[in-house]
Amino acid sequence: MPTISKGNDVQTVITTFEMTPGTCQDLLDALVDAYDSFISRQPGFVGAGLHVNDAQTRIANYSQWERREDFQAMLRSDEMRRRNRQINELCRSFEPVMYEVAASFK
Repeated sequence: MPTISKGNDVQTVITTFEMTPGTCQDLLDALVDAYDSFISRQPGFVGAGLHVNDAQTRIANYSQWERREDFQAMLRSDEMRRRNRQINELCRSFEPVMYEVAASFK
C-alpha cells in the first residue's frame, strides 16, 4: 500500500497518461492487468494507485518502489517493454517521473 509522507524511505514514481475518452477504459484495463499479473510481483514493488480524471482524458499512476534500481529493472524487462508498446498504442503520451515527497498533509 502506498504511503505518502516526507521521509518515507521509498522511491515514488508518478506517471501521467494522456488519451481520448474512447480509449480510456482500454488503457485502464491494460494498466490494471499489468499491475495484477506482472508489476506488483516484481522485486521492490511497494504499492500503486491509478486515478482517472472526470473527462477520461488523463490517467495518473502513483507507484512506490523500495529502490530506484527495482523500478528501472522492471521497466527494462522484456515483459514490461512489450506491455509499454501496447500501452503506447492506447494513449497520446505517457511519462514516468521519479519524485521525492517534499511535504504531506492530513
